Amino acid sequence: MIRLFLAFSLLLFTFPAQAAEKITAAPVQTRMSQDVAAGKPLVAHVIVALCDNKYQGIVPVPAHLGDGDDPRSNLYWGAMFGLRTYFSRMDGWSEVEITGPQDEAVLDRVAFKATLKRDGKSVDAIVIAEAWRGRQIKAATARFLTLSGGESAEKYIIGSSEDKHEIEAGGASHLIAYIGHNGLMDFAPPPVSEPQANAAPRSSMILACYSRNYFAELLLIRQAHILLTTNGFMAPEAYTLEAAVSSWFSGGSSEETRNAAGDSYAKFQKANRKWSRKLFAADP
Repeated sequence: MIRLFLAFSLLLFTFPAQAAEKITAAPVQTRMSQDVAAGKPLVAHVIVALCDNKYQGIVPVPAHLGDGDDPRSNLYWGAMFGLRTYFSRMDGWSEVEITGPQDEAVLDRVAFKATLKRDGKSVDAIVIAEAWRGRQIKAATARFLTLSGGESAEKYIIGSSEDKHEIEAGGASHLIAYIGHNGLMDFAPPPVSEPQANAAPRSSMILACYSRNYFAELLLIRQAHILLTTNGFMAPEAYTLEAAVSSWFSGGSSEETRNAAGDSYAKFQKANRKWSRKLFAADP
């Protein structure tokens, strides 16, 4: 409770005096439908703060899972339900080559592609994921908030030599997500400002413990639609991300996406389905 109070006190000094207007799902869904009609892929850009026993305020996990300098076996990246491993084994998703800008704190980066149905049409869904060094969780959090405001629109080349094409990601993505420990439980949030002028509508998702309490107001300022946050402690593993991305990019509503995330979480955690759905919150 003390840590929650301190975090909210710090947030009060970060927010502008006038509350920002909440962004709904509608403009994001409209943008996605327009891009699908134009033959463009739907893109999710995911920031993963690697689990780190030494530099994060977490309950320690086995050493090989909590080494924030080694993505290969890290809980949130290379372990069974880590992002890279899970998506590489998930039916319908395939890894594709990717080149483009990369921060030196990013230890690994991958892109996965799937074909989904939306508005009766086939659409390419692309997930770009960055594995940030565990001790750089502050920078990873700042990166997530930067992209959520539509800043740092980036271009990447994906595909093999026979089928290369350019996509827009970073702040130009349709969905920006964060996976990992909720660092705002341990440190003050980075300064946030008005979003990038004329940025396209976009949604954000934070798979971390109690993320709604800590991130909702920050995303409000950044003018991102808050697709998915959490109301309690949770394991931020990749099956929840995959279920939410597949639902949202297929045209599911915020509620349907929340339920898809909750049902997946219940399945893999062997938890009560009703409770698991309530663990997640989604703005309409």
